[in-house]
Amino acid sequence: MIHLRLLSLALTAALTVSALPARLLAGTPDHMIRLEVLDGGATPKGTHLAGLRLTLAPGWKTYWRSPGEAGIPPQFDWKGSRNLKAVAITWPAPHAFEQSGYRTIGYKDGVVLPVELTLDQPGAPIRLKGSIDLGVCKDVCVPERLDFDVQLDPAAPRNTAIAAAMAERPYSASEAGVTTVSCALKPTAEGLHITARIAMPTAGGREVAVIEPGNPLIWATETQASRSGNTLTASADLIHSEGGTIALDRSKVRLTVLGDSHAVDILGCDPG
Repeated sequence: MIHLRLLSLALTAALTVSALPARLLAGTPDHMIRLEVLDGGATPKGTHLAGLRLTLAPGWKTYWRSPGEAGIPPQFDWKGSRNLKAVAITWPAPHAFEQSGYRTIGYKDGVVLPVELTLDQPGAPIRLKGSIDLGVCKDVCVPERLDFDVQLDPAAPRNTAIAAAMAERPYSASEAGVTTVSCALKPTAEGLHITARIAMPTAGGREVAVIEPGNPLIWATETQASRSGNTLTASADLIHSEGGTIALDRSKVRLTVLGDSHAVDILGCDPG
């Protein structure tokens, strides 16, 4: 998986587009994926909402922030932006796909990623400039780069597509009725084995769990999940990408449960 991610960066092709006011359209020459930047205007708390609308060719998919062992995680670069202090992405609930014996996590046909921008000068114009490196897959997987450069308007009206995408986020732990979450750790030859036990009502159907260690240097294998009554058990092996010793901060461990009815996003777990 680590080799695949390095290969994706080496093979990424750049696509350059000109700066435009309001919305911007960019796409790959083969039309596998298209980017549209949506402007959602200022929020009551002084931040600014934007949206990254990714439209894929029929049958193609792209990946979630934690894409699975065979996926390519998206990487965002905001360095060319102006009047921008911080960026927070809201990820709509993704889907699990099975292909060639691997499970990947992502979106098929398209997705809008809401982006909340914290500004250096609230109310002043914003230039959102940067790039997205991401993978798109059908029968084969192809790394792509989408560049964007757009002026955002503090007076722009509310964008319904961004609002709809915000509503598609996973439930929080409290919204999903989670009562307790514990993580037991066991040393292995390569790192740690983590077993999370989540007391929560079912998310519907066959539940898929994803464990994110909360440290970019720690990689988690595909999570195995099973349910007994009101308890969902999820386990995975954790491996340090540089071969180092793993010191896991349980408060940063993120557990996502994907079900047929809804998804659940849980941050942190107690010793267990």
